[in-house]
Amino acid sequence: MVAKSTAIAVRISPDSKAVQTPLMMKTPDGVYINIHEAALLNYSAMQLHVENSNYQLTASLVPDAYGNKAYLHAPSHTPWRTIIISDKATDILASKMILNLNEPSKTSNTSWIKPMKFVGVWWEMQTGKGTWNYSDYPDSLGKDGNLIPNGKHSANTANVKKYIDFAAASHIKGVLVEGWNTGWEDWFGNWKENVFDFVTPYPDYDVQEIVRYAKSKGVSMIMHNETSGSATNYERQLDTAYRFMNRFGFPAVKTGYVGKIIPRGEHHDGQWMVNHYERVAEKALEHHVMIDMHEPMRPTGVHRTYPNWMANEAARGNEYNAFTDEGNTPEHETILPFTRLMGGPMDYTPGIFKLKGYAGYAPDRQLHSTLAKQLALYVTLYSPIQMAADLPENYLAKPDAFQFIKDVAVDWDDTKILEAEPGEYITIARKEKGNNNWFLGAITNANGRSADISLQFLQPGKKYIATIYADAADADYQKKPEAYQITKKTVTADMTIHLVLANGGGAAVSFIPVK
Repeated sequence: MVAKSTAIAVRISPDSKAVQTPLMMKTPDGVYINIHEAALLNYSAMQLHVENSNYQLTASLVPDAYGNKAYLHAPSHTPWRTIIISDKATDILASKMILNLNEPSKTSNTSWIKPMKFVGVWWEMQTGKGTWNYSDYPDSLGKDGNLIPNGKHSANTANVKKYIDFAAASHIKGVLVEGWNTGWEDWFGNWKENVFDFVTPYPDYDVQEIVRYAKSKGVSMIMHNETSGSATNYERQLDTAYRFMNRFGFPAVKTGYVGKIIPRGEHHDGQWMVNHYERVAEKALEHHVMIDMHEPMRPTGVHRTYPNWMANEAARGNEYNAFTDEGNTPEHETILPFTRLMGGPMDYTPGIFKLKGYAGYAPDRQLHSTLAKQLALYVTLYSPIQMAADLPENYLAKPDAFQFIKDVAVDWDDTKILEAEPGEYITIARKEKGNNNWFLGAITNANGRSADISLQFLQPGKKYIATIYADAADADYQKKPEAYQITKKTVTADMTIHLVLANGGGAAVSFIPVK
């Protein structure tokens, strides 16, 4: 069907065992082909295989722990198989077919679903400044039988209040706290079902005081439920966990499924887990809680049916840069919109300002990005729940650049895909929901580039103040990643702006109407 095509997102060879979808390809004569599926519910995710040297693709389903592909009661529906084809890469990104093949919303009351930005006690643990665990070892008990604190636990009341203060001062509505509940001393790879409950805080985390303090500052706390792969344990506690969120006024939860699924070793994208994720989304909908799932199957537009299912991870996010020196290479974010984001919003956790040197364990490790590119990701990688992922002190050190994160919207009335080439570059403009502010993001791979961008998307006859957050002349993702410059100019819809992107760089622009 797609003979003679070469893969962009994943290079296919006859030796490949399987390729996950969405699969993005481009033929030698310039035709773009995107293969995925829509409305994946009560079924196993599809994989694609290369069968012979002609690069013909066949499909298979992710099996369960016993090798079975799916269990169905007739009558039933299988997911749609989707193929989007165009001679323009921008058309692929503009397609709404996958979303529209899903069933309409299961609720008519969406007034409580409110997109937001948030900060969080998270990156400091990723980079070695603190820990999720309260004690260093599972059996580190004092004479009184209580855990001995390690002095590095990040989710403590005093530290969380600092994040709340920063969020309030920055007009950011949410604060996420990871590592707040007991169990982190022995949670990864231990093949246990009952590592976590979802209501018991560590001794240094006062839930009632934190919620009270946040409310006094006009900030909402975001719940975190890591399951350590024990989906069965989480299901047994779903009602308890969500009643706890309702009791303390948590409007959203970030879930996690790190590790092998317990107890049978199911795949994250097999039918059993697909059904589990839907059960969690249904429970969150019942309790009026927005949900951001990490380590789920890749999305297929189901957020149309469950509008509280705000975002997923389901691909390498920014956190991967803290895990290895290789990290995410510069072309990674130019590929994601053509692959992972075809099925729905992604919690990529953008906005890292300190791009080299992590306190604790990797002083020479760095993100393969410039600071301006980190800003641009708020526009190019869509999510209605976006994290300002870096530490507050790193934002306070660069308040002029942080202004874009404070200003940029998370919910949109309109999107214009201005230019795109998978693996090379993307430029997107979006109109903020409910007003005439526009925001633009442009990113590139390891190669710098320049572009003249038409502003025809702006309202004719209106003047706008364009604030351009760009790479400095000497910026480079390897040599000088934090070099940026900010300029302002008055623009109209009949003008163009000239953007210069450094190697591994980007540009972010806000367009605010002149009053």
